[in-house]
This record gives sequence, C-alpha cells and structure tokens, in this order.
Amino acid sequence: MGEFLVVTGMSGAGRSTVGAALEDLGWFVIDNLPAALITRVADLAGRGGVEGDRVALVIGRAGAEAHEDVPPILDTLRRSRHRVRVLFLDAPDEVLVRRFEGTRRRHPVEARGVEESIADERKRMEPLRAEADMVVETGELNVNQLRARILELFGNEPGISSMQTSIVSFGFKHGIPLDVDLLFDCRFLPNPFWVEGLQPLSGEAAPVREYVLGQPETQGFLDKVVDLLLSLEPAFVREGKSYLTIAFGCTGGRHRSVVLADALQARLSEGGVQATVFHRDIDR
Repeated sequence: MGEFLVVTGMSGAGRSTVGAALEDLGWFVIDNLPAALITRVADLAGRGGVEGDRVALVIGRAGAEAHEDVPPILDTLRRSRHRVRVLFLDAPDEVLVRRFEGTRRRHPVEARGVEESIADERKRMEPLRAEADMVVETGELNVNQLRARILELFGNEPGISSMQTSIVSFGFKHGIPLDVDLLFDCRFLPNPFWVEGLQPLSGEAAPVREYVLGQPETQGFLDKVVDLLLSLEPAFVREGKSYLTIAFGCTGGRHRSVVLADALQARLSEGGVQATVFHRDIDR
C-alpha cells in the first residue's frame, strides 16, 4: 500500500518550503490539494497512477478547506491499510503577523485584519492539529533551517515499525521550541562562554566539547538522561509513537546544549537507538 504524508498547518508557517524539501528527497508532492480529493489520489496511487511510493499532500494553502472534514478522511485512508502521517507546521501568532506584513500577501482566511484571520484559522485548525503525528514549530527557523529540519526528519527514515528519535539543541534566550516531547535544561553546567578562547567557538569544536564533557556534573547528567530514554523508548514504541523529539537547552544554544545533543546521539547509538541531531541556534 502507499505511504502518505499530509502536510498542513497555519498559513505562513512554511508549507511551500516543506513541499520543496520533500520533493528534493524524492517524495511525489501534490500542492494545494482540496481535502475532498485525498481519497481519490490514494486510489490512483494504489493502482500505480501516481509515480513513486511516497506521496506528500500539501493541503490548506487556499484557506477554504473544511479542516474538520480532514480527520475522517485520514481515518478512511488508514482503514485502507495505507500508511498515513500528518505533519503540522505552526508558529506563534506574532511571527505569522510579521511574515504576512513583510510579504504584503493577503491572508487566505477572510477577516477584518491579519490578526483576526490568524485567530480564526487557528481555531479551525485545532481538530487537525490534534491528529498530527508531528508538529514542527517554525517560529525560530529561517527557510534554510526549516529545509534542514525536514531533511533531518525525512531524509533517512527508519522502518515503518520503528520510532524516529530526534535531538534538538537550542538557546533559551531565543525561545523554547514548542515541538519537543522531552526537554532538558543544561544551564547548570559551567558555561564555556566565560572561558578565554572558547567563547567564539561552537559546541562542535573539540576544545569546547572537551571542556563540557570534562565537567563531573556532565557525565552524571548524561548517564541519567540515557538511562531514562532507554527505559522509555520501548514503551513509546509499544504505544505506537512514531516520533520522539528530545531537546537540550542552554543560554545561547551554541555551546553546552550542542555538546550534550551530540553526546546523547552517540550514547543512544551504543544502546541501539538511532537518532538525528538538529542544532537550531548554533549559528546565532
């Protein structure tokens, strides 16, 4: 049977960018698809009428979707033994307002102003967001970072029965990512920012990595996090969870959180759990 990824979310949150990134990964992308045609496309794919075995359906761009009708359609697809996942793109209202004002585009949802349009759309999208297998928060991501996030999530996917684990590093001063399942604050560790010669380097540089991992608190912290995740991972898989996103946060997102994210990936790999890493704020 076919594999379908439904890409939806708030207008201005990056659906076009995600569609282009998925095309680069070999997905057959159908943009601006009316919800009523989803099952017809699925039927065509099942008969070989659509090229490829991975189809991404980007919906909601016209702003006239009956969003409440989409979850039942997805249930119908799943009953037909298709693999169906929903990727929901979101961003804070103030970010969406800035994006629409910056591009001078009209919001697809008719209202008295951009803020009212966003509020109306968010209310209408609540049922579909609740159906999402994965939510990607794009408020702190530029176009290139969003493309990198999609490539990281879908570029080397595990088998259907596996859970995809993603590790994100970030800086608290740039905002907490909203699309994570487990968040660990590592600001209690000594900060390389205040060490001469280490401030201009990132956590990917050997001197910074050695400094952070050389702290007694670091190894104990990592040991406990690894033990926790290795004990939770089988339970998440049994419950059918497809994605697990873990985040490490430090002050600026360039040093401690980067080192810990990379170190956790290596430690999980030793325990048989493959994970990808995304450093959100390393270049800030």
